[in-house]
Amino acid sequence: MELSFAPSSSPRFPALTPHCKTSSSFPSTFVKPTSKSPFASLSKCTQNLYSIGLYRSSKSLPNCQKRRNSIWACSQVEAAGSDPVLTRISDFKDACWRFLRPHTIRGTVLGSTALVTRALIENSNLIKWSLLFKAFSGLFALLCGNGYIVGINQIYDIKIDKVNKPYLPIAAGDLSVKSAWLLVVFFVVTGLLIVGMNFGPFITSLYSLGLFLGTIYSVPPFRMKRFPVAAFLIIATVRGFLLNFGVYYATRAALGLQFEWRFQISTFATKLGVRKIAFLGSGLLLLNYVGSIFAASFMPQAFRRSLMIPTHTILALSLIFQTWVLEQANYTKEAIAGYYRFIWNLFYAEYIIFPFI
Repeated sequence: MELSFAPSSSPRFPALTPHCKTSSSFPSTFVKPTSKSPFASLSKCTQNLYSIGLYRSSKSLPNCQKRRNSIWACSQVEAAGSDPVLTRISDFKDACWRFLRPHTIRGTVLGSTALVTRALIENSNLIKWSLLFKAFSGLFALLCGNGYIVGINQIYDIKIDKVNKPYLPIAAGDLSVKSAWLLVVFFVVTGLLIVGMNFGPFITSLYSLGLFLGTIYSVPPFRMKRFPVAAFLIIATVRGFLLNFGVYYATRAALGLQFEWRFQISTFATKLGVRKIAFLGSGLLLLNYVGSIFAASFMPQAFRRSLMIPTHTILALSLIFQTWVLEQANYTKEAIAGYYRFIWNLFYAEYIIFPFI
């Protein structure tokens, strides 16, 4: 069975050179620009790329995405004489990376690392190097689960993504639907095998529940993402509860400890669950920050106030400012995309400070 794919507009680009090299297989319109600026040469190259159909542009794409497309096209000119097999492998690798949605990978890695770090800080005397393999296998299983959920969502959202997210690999034609299905089947089977063989029936059941919720979120006839309340509950459960509870429980079990639910964990899980749907209502997230500040103020035995109060104050003020910027931009598509990235940065920030609060 062959994995089919097409050249992608990958976020991984070669370094810009002062000019686009001329190749005998392309029109003679490719000449060396007189400007020494890389971006000037990029603009010159972009103008010429229209004649051979390599430049892909859309008014619906943000400026940064248009620039990425033109950089990709210039790189194709420079790579015209390269090995076609290596080029296809590189293109497939880049398409797979975008298929995995890198920002969700960062969230999963950072989140699991923060929770494991918290458990190890609390029980530093029980740390054993023999547990390192188990920790990495657990992380890989989480990435497989993440890849399955975001992958199945893209498979069933092709028509929508062609309008709203045309840079995604399936919508852009850089990854075939058959290849996408092979990837999600690999992710779900591999993830279940790793968890089932290493983490026992309870963690396996939690992992399976997360996969099930991720499936009914995207797959017909359920497609629970159509219903705001159901979508909120699924996202909050998977990202806010199952990930945090499961990783913390598995870590304590690996250390030979009974699970002990901490108030910090429940507060943290609630905050992350709200943060995941905060784009639908920034007021919820702001209220969450205010609640965290009050919790640290009135429960000094549970939280490190010197860190938690100023940090969440800064995050709350940043949220207010970014919401104001979004409103001033009149909710343009580019402004919304920037705001969405900002919410993910808040998500990352919470995981970074968690082990120390």
